[in-house]
Amino acid sequence: MARMAFCTPVDRNGGTNGEGGLNRRRRVRRDMREDDLATRVVDHYAAAHDDPAVRLEEPYDAEGRRGVVDVYVRRRTPEPVDAVIELKSDTAVRRATGANEVLRQFRRMERYFHADDAHRLEPKLGRDGPAARYLLLFAPTPTCVHHVATNRTLYGSVDTAGSAGSVTTESVVAFLTGLDGDPEDLGVLSMNGDAAFGSRAFLDAVPDDSRLAESLRRVDDDVIDPEQ
Repeated sequence: MARMAFCTPVDRNGGTNGEGGLNRRRRVRRDMREDDLATRVVDHYAAAHDDPAVRLEEPYDAEGRRGVVDVYVRRRTPEPVDAVIELKSDTAVRRATGANEVLRQFRRMERYFHADDAHRLEPKLGRDGPAARYLLLFAPTPTCVHHVATNRTLYGSVDTAGSAGSVTTESVVAFLTGLDGDPEDLGVLSMNGDAAFGSRAFLDAVPDDSRLAESLRRVDDDVIDPEQ
């Protein structure tokens, strides 16, 4: 399956994160501003881990190659493991000139974030799995679904395995799920691994009665699956 827990390694064989009932805990606004999404990400890490270091709007500067990421999380496992997150709401998708611009920003983050001495990671024998995960996460809205559907080849072409200096990394392009559940329920549904957007495996992994399921229903079928 394409679904995975939000802050654990990708599990292509399963996952249990769902959207949850509509009456569970606080709701996120329907327009899903990036601030709302960032708040849910921060709440998730605070609930799921002991003392994660979480920073919003984290800048990086690798010898003049500068940028800012939406959310930066460093956990101790006990070795440092990072999550570097770009969030895309309806507004961000509309403002972008296209998927190429979105991916250029993401690629720049992959290349230069950990080249900054302030974020650099070193190989550690005690680290299990990638030292860092770069996540490009879309809100589960009709606007974002339509954007991804019409650019599925570009987003699906992002390699999952990579490196930053001498450590291994993983890149994930995905939709957020579990936004209406408890903080621990936050998850992602990836589309750049074994299950491409619109594939049967991808659609089977969409949580029932979720925002993503609703958005997929609201977008024309021939956009979701142009070959049907």
